Amino acid sequence: MGAGHSDHSHEHDHDHGHSHVPARIRHERPLWIAFGLTLLFLLVEVVGGLLSNSLALLSDAAHMMTDVLALGIALFAVRMSRRPPDAKRTYGYARMEAIGALANGGLLFVVAGFILWEALGRFREPQAVASNAMLVVASLGLLVNLVSMRLLAAGAGESLNVRGAYMEVWSDMLGSLGVIAGALLIRFTGWTVVDPVIAVLIGLWVLPRTWLLLRAAAQVLMQGVPAGLDIDEVRDAMQAAPGVATVHDLHVWALGSREPILTAHVLLAEGAGDVDVLRAELAGLLHARFGIDHVTLQMEARHCGGGEHR
Repeated sequence: MGAGHSDHSHEHDHDHGHSHVPARIRHERPLWIAFGLTLLFLLVEVVGGLLSNSLALLSDAAHMMTDVLALGIALFAVRMSRRPPDAKRTYGYARMEAIGALANGGLLFVVAGFILWEALGRFREPQAVASNAMLVVASLGLLVNLVSMRLLAAGAGESLNVRGAYMEVWSDMLGSLGVIAGALLIRFTGWTVVDPVIAVLIGLWVLPRTWLLLRAAAQVLMQGVPAGLDIDEVRDAMQAAPGVATVHDLHVWALGSREPILTAHVLLAEGAGDVDVLRAELAGLLHARFGIDHVTLQMEARHCGGGEHR
């Protein structure tokens, strides 16, 4: 055990991510069914919105498109997660989820901006709306949302991918309810201004969620500390372990929405004992307290003197 001696914790490495694969695969079929239903109804809603001249319905269709994209990203992540790492991508393809989410968020901003701009024009010049067609299409949309929610409910508690898709469908269900309420108001009061009002409300509902999606994707791509993890707390826990003097060059990031990865240099205290035992104890601590399974530790008898010393 000399200066710069390296030892790597791989006890959990080979199981990294794979403990979640069975859940993702198990819920792949419901994802496909929900994806097919939502895509089919998206086309129906776009046609219905154009025929009825309802901006609210087109706005809800844009929201329905976010469901299609979310389900598509979830399915893509499931398929890509089965691909093993290779010589060019040693970490595999888990980060495609964040790249897809970034593209998804950018598209949503464009769509929401267009809807809000169009709504301003309709406030100035209200247009006739076929409320009956609007009501029928929105009611069908609500039904599709409820079926999709039922399909995804079981997987939402096991897979972050499925949970994200479930939340998209849940929020779109609220949008469908808004369009139904608007159609009823227009039908019984003739207030066509209700249509752009609801379109704006749906657009404003989408934008904050889109920003959160973009921020989460950017955090992953910038190799930021995963949500829910405090790096100072991780460092303190490691340094509190018997046999550890200090921890430096500590980095924690994630490949996707989960699967945190940690690397660190561990300076051994005097009389630290067996390095392999200590390394295994630290790996067990990180797994138990922080859910970090992919751990690489460099164990040092003397400070390596390089890199950041935090």
